[in-house]
Amino acid sequence: MDKNSWIGLLLIMAILFGWSFFTRPSEEQIQRERARRDSIARVEQLRQLDLEMQKTQAAEQAQIISPKASDSAASEMLRNQYGDFAVCAAGEREFYTVENNLMSVKFTNLGGRIASVTLKEYESFDSLPVVLFDGDSTIFGLSFFAQNRLIETGKLFFTPSSNFTTAKVENDSLTIGFTLDLGDNRSLEYVYTIKPNSYVVGFNIKMHNLDKLVPANLGYLTLNWESYIRQQEKGVKWETMNSTIAYRYFNDDVEQLGDGDSDSENVNSRLHWVSFKQQFFNSTLIAKDGFANAVLKQEKLLTPKYLRHYTADLSLPYEGHAEENFDMEMFFGPNHFKTLKALDIDLQNIIPLGRSIFRWVNVGIVIPVFNLLGRFIDNYGIIILILTILIKLVLFPLTYKSYKSTGMMSALKPEIDKLNEKYPKQEDAMKKQQAMMDLYKRAGVNPMGGCLPMLLQMPLLIAMFRFFPASIELRHESFLWADDLSTYDAILNLPFSIPWYGDHVSLFCLLMTIVNIIYIKMSNQANASGQQMPGMKMMMYMMPVMMLFWFNDYAAALSYYYFVSLLITIVQTYIIKRSINPEEVLNRLKTAKVQKAPTKSRFQQRLEEAAKKRGVKLPK
Repeated sequence: MDKNSWIGLLLIMAILFGWSFFTRPSEEQIQRERARRDSIARVEQLRQLDLEMQKTQAAEQAQIISPKASDSAASEMLRNQYGDFAVCAAGEREFYTVENNLMSVKFTNLGGRIASVTLKEYESFDSLPVVLFDGDSTIFGLSFFAQNRLIETGKLFFTPSSNFTTAKVENDSLTIGFTLDLGDNRSLEYVYTIKPNSYVVGFNIKMHNLDKLVPANLGYLTLNWESYIRQQEKGVKWETMNSTIAYRYFNDDVEQLGDGDSDSENVNSRLHWVSFKQQFFNSTLIAKDGFANAVLKQEKLLTPKYLRHYTADLSLPYEGHAEENFDMEMFFGPNHFKTLKALDIDLQNIIPLGRSIFRWVNVGIVIPVFNLLGRFIDNYGIIILILTILIKLVLFPLTYKSYKSTGMMSALKPEIDKLNEKYPKQEDAMKKQQAMMDLYKRAGVNPMGGCLPMLLQMPLLIAMFRFFPASIELRHESFLWADDLSTYDAILNLPFSIPWYGDHVSLFCLLMTIVNIIYIKMSNQANASGQQMPGMKMMMYMMPVMMLFWFNDYAAALSYYYFVSLLITIVQTYIIKRSINPEEVLNRLKTAKVQKAPTKSRFQQRLEEAAKKRGVKLPK
């Protein structure tokens, strides 16, 4: 870079930092944002207080309607509120834990639901077990009208089918049921089945002789599912962006809500499953016969513990028969491609591996090679290095053609400089272009030879951009100074936050930027024509600087891959450039001058025809 280029680069950097300084939030805006966070915290406190009050009321109701109670007014009040379901409106909350070798599932009789799920093989960023949800951060239960009353099963006490408090599943599956027994052979039952060595929980809803209470003209029952999504990763920004609600149309495509602060969708088609997705984990509800429709909603939270609030109102078809059964399954586990694909319901499509050809490259090439290397090598930093080398070897024929073409054009620079001096005027641009094409043809150089090979490499480069941040195998895997390749590798935490950059310095990202600038400098030196627009060269140097801002929060594995890839590219460029003898190219050019004029290519013929139409006389 010359002096003017460096001055321009520094000015652009000064403008960026000046803009960041003058557009930083005012003290008043900071206070408003702080008040907003405080209000959210107060809402959360009120919600917790309300839940505690509900527990207290339930306990008081249990005492009121117990046989020892003499006052029947409270019992009548419950009867008016719940109808025949009043017999299940009071009780004492209890918990039952079932675990296999992969997860621990805690149930509660209040609502007959799963109260928490802990994944044994994974830890959160603070070295605690990964808890997908816990306690009252999740709401789950049926909602329907019975006897002209709104019944919400999440507020009723179920009777468990087993009297154990803790059980372990090792060889055979274990089934636990929770029943709302209304008497007169009428009941609503939730049946859960936990399998050994599986993240899948079988879930079945059984309605027995409730057709007299729940009218058939309802058409459907609503399954309410809400959850506050907990923070599991160090990179909160990236984790939030990759957390959303995904769903699959019955025997059709997988879709998802946006990654903004809030989004909602009224899905009026049949759905196979709905997934509360995080960056590396998900909780998914799968309906064997599908959900009739759904209302899905997500909201971004600003609390230090939770990232998003998910809501799904799912419709279950109801026909009003004496026996109604709804067969479902629940999946609580990692976004591991092979694990999700084994379910055979396209759940692996929630992993953001790109679309169309980019996803095909990841699924068909990158993931199999990555998994194969993982069978023999434990260090994922070494695996990425080997994977990068393999990719470079596969692409070397294309790379060689590209760099050889660029090197030969660089050897022709003296001749091109002569043409620039011969045709300095703008109106001679057509003559100069024709003369250059003739020069390239006589020297045996294809000016497009460097573009097409690079274009063919783009799908793989973009596929890798998608693969590394979505690969759970890299989660909490350390390499050199990076303690977690799935998130940023901060070597320095700043006492302030720079807009668009963050409050830390990622070393792999910084190294990638430096090497990228070196590579661009080498490419500019190899530019034979010397006809780049003045601003274009500056834009080429600005791109690595912009990537420094973009990639600072990205996965360290991605920055490390690009860093190594660029290093190999620089070495390849140097070796190929050294293998090209400029004198040999010029001698070939001199030999071509005394030979018979070469046959004109179609491109040259089109240039000449266009020039003739404009009345321009071309050199012979």
